[in-house]
Amino acid sequence: VLMHSGRGGGLSDMFGGAGTTALGSSAAERNLTRITTVFGIVWIGTVVALSFLLVR
Repeated sequence: VLMHSGRGGGLSDMFGGAGTTALGSSAAERNLTRITTVFGIVWIGTVVALSFLLVR
């Protein structure tokens, strides 16, 4: 997560400004986003599975 490039456009983004779009992002940034998403889903699935196992 810390390797992602910042997308903030300053104060305008805080109040709903459009700012910059992700259309110009590089392949490395897209791959990093995909990997982060997959690891997040796996982590959430693991937490839910362990919570069900520990309840029994």
